[in-house]
Amino acid sequence: MRIIPAIDIIEGKCVRLSKGDYDTKIIYNENPLEVAKSFEAHGIEYLHLVDLDGAKSSKIVNYKILEQIATQTSLKIDFGGGLKADSDLKIAFESGANQITGGSIAVKNRTIFEKWISEYGSDKIILGADAKDEKIAVSGWLEDSEEELIPFIQDYQAKGIQYVICTDIAKDGMLEGPSFDLYKKIINECSVTSSGVEKLAEGIKLIASGGISTFDELPKLAELGCEGTIIGKAIYEGRITLKQLENYIIRK
Repeated sequence: MRIIPAIDIIEGKCVRLSKGDYDTKIIYNENPLEVAKSFEAHGIEYLHLVDLDGAKSSKIVNYKILEQIATQTSLKIDFGGGLKADSDLKIAFESGANQITGGSIAVKNRTIFEKWISEYGSDKIILGADAKDEKIAVSGWLEDSEEELIPFIQDYQAKGIQYVICTDIAKDGMLEGPSFDLYKKIINECSVTSSGVEKLAEGIKLIASGGISTFDELPKLAELGCEGTIIGKAIYEGRITLKQLENYIIRK
């Protein structure tokens, strides 16, 4: 299972929110590049970078920070937040993103998101399936939708999506543990298409996100079959140390 630390950006600073609420913002570091370099120094290869200003304004905003981290580290970055148009995607990839995550756009403009999957390939486009009570939330989690989580994922599997990041919003930033049951359900139910036909491919590459609070939760997520896990506040609050993550990566 890949270990993917998160850096969320507001006004150029590394922050964390609770349950996606912007009013709960805590600034952990004013230099995201410094944070990224500390991850790299401990053997971490991946980074989940979220432009929260972009998510709120519906256009890419903090691409300069993406560019800084991409050019000054060797981290493989998946970038999300505010990617709504072809031009946003172009900026993200030109600024050094290895993959992009589309959440709101996958709900609000299926045509363009499906075009991105077709043009860039399923190894470059991640489906952001963030949910509250198993309903998809959009616009930086400021809006609910009527999209049911698992059918939503299955529909995009049929379009070629492999990578899916799922955050249970009720867990995000709360340090109360991840949604093991939800991830198990997704992995089990998304091993078949919405029509009930068993998929020939290996199935979904599910990246767990939200609520990670202790190191002991990581092997449990791996055992469930999660392809990766995103860790945010647990690192910044010292619940999980970078040394623990380094040792976990080495042991693999």
